[in-house]
Amino acid sequence: MNSPRKPVLLAAAAAGLGTLLVAAGLYGLPLDGTGPAATEVAVRVDQAGYVRGETKRAYVMGPADAFAGARFEVVDAGNSVVTAGRLGASTGRWNARYPSVRTVDLSALDTPGTYRLVLTGTATGRSPAFRVAGARELMTPLVRDNVRFLQAQRDGADVRPDPPRPAPEHVLRHGPSHLADRDATVYAPPEYDEEGTELLDERLTPVDDGVDVSGGWFDAGDFLKFTGTTSYSVAALLLAQRDLPDPVELSDEASHGLAWLDRMWDEDSETLYAQVGIGVGNEAVRTDHDVWRLPEADDRLDVALGDPDYTIKHRPVFRAAGPGEEISAGLAGRVAAAFALAAQRAAATDEEEAWDWLDKAAAVYALADTGPEPGEPLLTAFPSSFYPEDSWQDDMEFGGAELALAARELGDDREGDWAHDAAHWAGAYLDSDVRGTLGVADVSALAHVDLATVLDGEEVDGTGAADLYADLRRQLDDAVARAGHDPFGAGAVYDDFDAVPHTFGLVATAQLYAGATGDDRYAAFAERQRGWALGANAWGTSFMIGAGEVYPHCPEHQLANLAGSHDGKGAVLRGAVVNGPNAASTLEELNSFPTMRKCAAAPPEGAWTDFDGKGARYLDDVGAWQTVEPALDFTTTALLAFALTARADHGDRSDHPDH
Repeated sequence: MNSPRKPVLLAAAAAGLGTLLVAAGLYGLPLDGTGPAATEVAVRVDQAGYVRGETKRAYVMGPADAFAGARFEVVDAGNSVVTAGRLGASTGRWNARYPSVRTVDLSALDTPGTYRLVLTGTATGRSPAFRVAGARELMTPLVRDNVRFLQAQRDGADVRPDPPRPAPEHVLRHGPSHLADRDATVYAPPEYDEEGTELLDERLTPVDDGVDVSGGWFDAGDFLKFTGTTSYSVAALLLAQRDLPDPVELSDEASHGLAWLDRMWDEDSETLYAQVGIGVGNEAVRTDHDVWRLPEADDRLDVALGDPDYTIKHRPVFRAAGPGEEISAGLAGRVAAAFALAAQRAAATDEEEAWDWLDKAAAVYALADTGPEPGEPLLTAFPSSFYPEDSWQDDMEFGGAELALAARELGDDREGDWAHDAAHWAGAYLDSDVRGTLGVADVSALAHVDLATVLDGEEVDGTGAADLYADLRRQLDDAVARAGHDPFGAGAVYDDFDAVPHTFGLVATAQLYAGATGDDRYAAFAERQRGWALGANAWGTSFMIGAGEVYPHCPEHQLANLAGSHDGKGAVLRGAVVNGPNAASTLEELNSFPTMRKCAAAPPEGAWTDFDGKGARYLDDVGAWQTVEPALDFTTTALLAFALTARADHGDRSDHPDH
């Protein structure tokens, strides 16, 4: 479900101008600054690279007459021409400045190496560099970079002081932060207006104290921590580790997230905590979104109870429900799934630990409120408008399926009960009118694939694998139809929120479907969606920091803004995935704080404007949280997509006997 993220968010900027200015072709000019700029032709490629054996598509856009006698060449790192050809068919019009978009088929380029696409004849243009390599070789470094973002997002005492591996940029890091979370106070749920933009309580009401909610990850460009997004991200990491076990840091980071989720579940009192920190307050309650600072600065505040800034240092904790009371099913199902996946991971190496995780998962799952009041917003965060969600049956299906698989690993006779529950909730989801695609608000794609494994060819409660696979096709077919009408083949709605993470969700879904069924009908579609998110789009930028030559350099992120370099060198928030283009109307007002540092790595003013179209706009700007704020769920969705692509390893098709 596309949805606006936090309505009161902060802006940030990072550094790294060098590669952006090198890619002058981004602005419709040749890289060397010579040649007829009047052609206004731009070249778009997947800057992270193309997998051997897959279809490979690039795009050029400009005036139609510029392409009348245009051809292309592909040159290697030594500038030698390795292949050449004619431009492909027109895919339609983008905007007034770039009325024609043409394809370039690079599928025949299968020799590993680094290349650039160069236009010749009546059009002039040159792409950023791109690689061709096997799936694991290309995808595993992207996964590692996603993990680097998560390491930068770490809260508490266990921050990583040193780079996990040598890298061209210094790793962005910070000091221990929010140590007061070790002894936090729980408050009654805050009351908000319908839009979630005004705190109606004059002050917060304490109900308990002494809870340890330290650690975890910052949610996005702010320092709030949410059980909902963290449980989604932990589940994605554990699923990725199941398919790509090689990077040790992936396992370590999943364990870090799990440790915090474990603190957010008090098994003695049967209490699930939903959130640490507050983002919308009033004059008496200052919030995380009212201050622009480094996270460790909060610990240095000298504040007393009653001071408006008290809730910045001593961050409030909010329960999902009272002790032993029913928990919103979306949260319960998702947390149960993460704990059950942890049980599956531990089953082969530490049976006692596995049983411990299974017991936690079962306890949370049993408290799910599966009879919510019609029309009541689902509890995802405070306020719920931060992460609006329409469906919860998919979360219950997900939790039930992972519990059943964990029970199977451990020989627990409750496997059949959980399988029945999961099938029941899958059927309820399939019969609902709130079916979406993979993202933080809809986990049905993850649930369907593992439930099909649980069912093992059987039909339970009227639901079988055929029904589940049909819904995966529904998710993909809708996007394929949309892509067929877009000049760049985009399957997501990119003039709405969360276009990039939804695109990576489609990539992951296509890989999940192919892995479960052996049906690779969506392979080319998935390859083009990955390419769109990594540079083969109208703006010619990768939406993952550090991936390619052109990527976001001024993310809406306090740590990146204040701890990153501002001279085009040094630390960047490598591996972070941002929202990407959004509806132009959402960018009418940008955020600004007195303590923000100007992002010297920002492109020239108006540099992106020429590429806006179809009602969508993109800004790489310190105030543009709508387009360049990174987030946990964005990045872990991409990580899962990369891991599943690496698992498929279809880059080795050229070596197969029937190739």
